[in-house]
Amino acid sequence: MKTFSKDRQASITPRIALNLLKEGNTRFIFNLKANRDLLAQVNDTVNGQWPFATILSCIDSRTSAELIFDQGLGDIFSVRIAGNIVNTDIIGSMEFACKLAGSKLIVVLGHSKCGAVKGACDHIEMGNLTELLSKLQPAVYQENTTTENRNSSNSVFVENVSMLNVKRTVKSIIERSYILEQMVENGEIGIIGAMYNIESGKVEFYDDVQFIKDDENPAFNLASLRH
Repeated sequence: MKTFSKDRQASITPRIALNLLKEGNTRFIFNLKANRDLLAQVNDTVNGQWPFATILSCIDSRTSAELIFDQGLGDIFSVRIAGNIVNTDIIGSMEFACKLAGSKLIVVLGHSKCGAVKGACDHIEMGNLTELLSKLQPAVYQENTTTENRNSSNSVFVENVSMLNVKRTVKSIIERSYILEQMVENGEIGIIGAMYNIESGKVEFYDDVQFIKDDENPAFNLASLRH
C-alpha cells in the first residue's frame, strides 16, 4: 500500500477519511495489516506529506494511532498528550494540519482505563501534572450518574468520565477555533470523537459528536454548540 499523494489527499472527503480509519481498525483487530513498504514510504514523503486525518490521542503506550488504524508513514498526523486534552498549541497544530496541510478529519480518541482520567478522578496534584489534570476536571464534575465511590476504584465512573472528556474536547476544538469551525461548516473537514478499548483493540466512534457535513449526516448541527 502506497502512502498518500497530494492528488489522493485532495480526492478524500471527511466521510471517506472516517471510513478509511474504520477499515484500518478492522484490519488491526483481525491482525490483517496492509502490506506496506515502509522504506518506500520514507522515499515517497521526502518532498512533502499529505496526511488524510489528524488523531488526538493519549500518550498511553498502548494507543498508537498508526497501529490502531493500520496506517503508514505520511498517512495521519498524530497528536499525543496525556488524557487527550486540548490547549492552544494543540489547536494551533490542528489548524496547521487541516488548513495548511490538507487533513480532512480530526478524531479525538480516548481510551479505556486511562491513567490520566484516573488521576483526575482522584484529584491528584503533582508538579506540572496538576495543571494538565485540571483540564479533565470538568468531565469529572459533569459525570452525574455516580453517587458513590467517585474515584478511580470505580471503573464505571472512570469510563463515564473518559467518554465525557472526549465529547467535551470535540466541542472545545470547534468552540476555540474559528478556522476549524468554518472548515467544518463548509464541509472541508469533519470532527468526531471516539473511544479505544485496550482489551479488544476496537475503536467506537461517537455519532452524537460527529460533525461531518454531508448527505450521510442529516443531523449535522454546529449551532447547538454556541448556546
